[in-house]
Amino acid sequence: MMRVEPMKKIILVGLFAVCASTPALAIGRYNALSYTCAGAQDLIAHERAVIFRYPADRTKNMTLYDRYVLDTRSCDFGYYAYQSYMPTKDNGSCPVYTCRPATDFGGHDKIIP
Repeated sequence: MMRVEPMKKIILVGLFAVCASTPALAIGRYNALSYTCAGAQDLIAHERAVIFRYPADRTKNMTLYDRYVLDTRSCDFGYYAYQSYMPTKDNGSCPVYTCRPATDFGGHDKIIP
């Protein structure tokens, strides 16, 4: 049986802990106008966090991107899920959630735990 030195063992355990605690780098990226509102909401519910892109309303030839989440647990520490809207194939204002810093909380915002 191979014996691992105590210091190497501590380093390996530390590296494993760091790798296990970081969020996954892979996140799905989708075109919002390819989905119905219900389909986009289902996709968010299934993946917990996705990036949707869609054309800007006010600026021609500009594409907007945002990260949409299922709830606050999908946000980083110090952020909360805030109700937002994005255009989809069948709805110009599909209700979804994005993450906002807790410092932006004004008391009138709708927060999803």
